[in-house]
Amino acid sequence: MELTLERAKELNATMVQDESLIIHATNVMAAMEAMAKHFGEDPEHWKAVGFLHDYDYEKYPDEHLQHTEKELLAEGVPEEDVRAIMSHGYGICTDVKPETNLEKSLYTVDELTGIIQACARMRPNGITDLKISSFMKKYKSKGFAAKCDRGLIERGCEMLGMDVREVAEICIEGMKPYAAEIGLLGEGKHGRKDN
Repeated sequence: MELTLERAKELNATMVQDESLIIHATNVMAAMEAMAKHFGEDPEHWKAVGFLHDYDYEKYPDEHLQHTEKELLAEGVPEEDVRAIMSHGYGICTDVKPETNLEKSLYTVDELTGIIQACARMRPNGITDLKISSFMKKYKSKGFAAKCDRGLIERGCEMLGMDVREVAEICIEGMKPYAAEIGLLGEGKHGRKDN
C-alpha cells in the first residue's frame, strides 16, 4: 500500500509534538514535492516521505533513525519508503546510501531547507519574495545557519548531478505556497495571507 500524506501525518503525530519539528517536516515535505515535479515523479508520494523523515527524532534525538525502520514497517509503510527515510541519515547515523532520486533529494533538502528557512525568517516578506541570489549570499556565509551542514548539502547535490543553486531555487519555489503554514509570510503576517 502506498504511503499517503494523510497516513504520514497520522504516523508522525504519534511521535512528534514539537512545533519546530513539525515546521521542519513541512519544509522538507514542500521541498520534496518540488523535487518530485522536477524529476517528473509523483509529488504526493514524495511529500509523504518528506513529511515522515524525522519520525523518531523528537523521542530519540541521540538515536535518530534507530527507532524508525522496524516501527514503520510494522505500521505498513512500504519497504522502499522506509529505505528512503533511512537513507537521509547516510554517513551520519545510518549506512543506507541514497540511490534513487527520491533518496538523494531527501538527503539533500533536509539540511538545505534549514538554511532557506533561516534566510526567509530575516526578511520583511519572509519567503514570499526570496530570490536565489539573496539565498546564495547567505549560503556562502559560513557563520549563517552554521548548524546546517553545507558539506552534506553539497554531497547530496553531487549525487543528484545538480548544483546547490539549482536545488535551492527549486526548494524555495516549492516552499513559497506553504509560507503561511511554515510561518514564513514575513513580519506580522501569520496565518492567512492578506488579499
